[in-house]
Parts: sequence; C-alpha cells; structure tokens
Amino acid sequence: MRTGINHFQRCPGCGNFAIHFAINAAIKELNILSKDILVVSGIGCSGKMAQYIPGYSVEALHGRAIPFAIGAKLANPKLNVLVYAGDGDAYGIGLAHFIHACRRDIDLTYIVADNENYALTTGQTSPTTPLHQKTHSEPEGTHVAPIYPVQLAETVGCGYNISVSSKDLAKMKEVIIEGIHHKGFSHIHIDQLCPSYRDW
Repeated sequence: MRTGINHFQRCPGCGNFAIHFAINAAIKELNILSKDILVVSGIGCSGKMAQYIPGYSVEALHGRAIPFAIGAKLANPKLNVLVYAGDGDAYGIGLAHFIHACRRDIDLTYIVADNENYALTTGQTSPTTPLHQKTHSEPEGTHVAPIYPVQLAETVGCGYNISVSSKDLAKMKEVIIEGIHHKGFSHIHIDQLCPSYRDW
C-alpha cells in the first residue's frame, strides 16, 4: 500500500471512490491483516486501486490480472487474493482468463467495476457498452451487442456470482465480505458510475 498519500485520485463522482471504500471496509470488518492479503489490479481506471488497499499489491498487464493472482494463490494458498479490474480489462482482453477461472473455481475474489466504456482512454466502446450507444470511438453508435458478464459467469459455473451498484455502499461491502468468505471463485460485478464518460 502506498504511504504518504492521503487522497485517491479519480474524476469527481467516479464510482471507484465508493468501491475503494467498500473494499477497505470489508477488509477491516474481516480483520484481515495486511500481510495476509494481495490485491492484483489490471490496467484502466481500476489500475491503481491496489495501491490504496492495505496489503500486498500488484498492477498486472492488461487483461492478465487473473493469471497473476492464480499464481500467487497457488504459491501461498493461505493468502486472501482479491483481483480488481474494469470491464475492458476483465471482459475484453481478459475474458478467456475470467471464463476459465470460473470453470476451475480458483479461490479468488474478482471485483469488476463495469462503467460500460474504456474511461481511462476517454470513453471508447467496451465489451459491455449497450447496443447503439454513442461513444468517442463509435460516434454513430456501437453496432455490436454487449456481453452480459453475470449471465456468462453463471453459464460456466461460477460459484459466487452477483451484481451490485456502486451507489449502494452497504451492499457492496456485504457482497465483498461474502465473496472473500466463499471458498472458490467469486465474481462481483459492480455497475459503476462514470460521470465523465457514461451519460446513459
């Protein structure tokens, strides 16, 4: 965890503020010591999250947070491993890893902040952008139907699979605690506010 930094840098109104608070509140309530937790994040708006959570942290390559987390869990099965990613990272380049981690039921807690766009690169279409939605990369509207990650995870046998809004702090904390307690792969999909690039 970064020390000497007392502010979490995001756009005003970003759902990552609430998600960050909920993750830290869950860890505190569970009395998990910083030596007993690893947070692996991907690239994008979610990429720096791991630095602001007490414990070990790694920023993995784009779409490759799950493989890194699996390696860490296999090396130290007692470690609580949380993976934090955005929708582009998780359901775009990292989709195959997500599907097979669900199937293999690896004991990880996968928290995905889904703002339905690539916000770090100013609002391009992501795998979860609604059909016909206008974005910076598709000003006439996207022509590809979105994927539905919660339904996909259910289809491949994910043991703990839930969706919650970043507007509901208490519910986020509750499901993160449940996800950490679950022995197996936990997929926590968070519908994330993005006032800068998601106006739908």
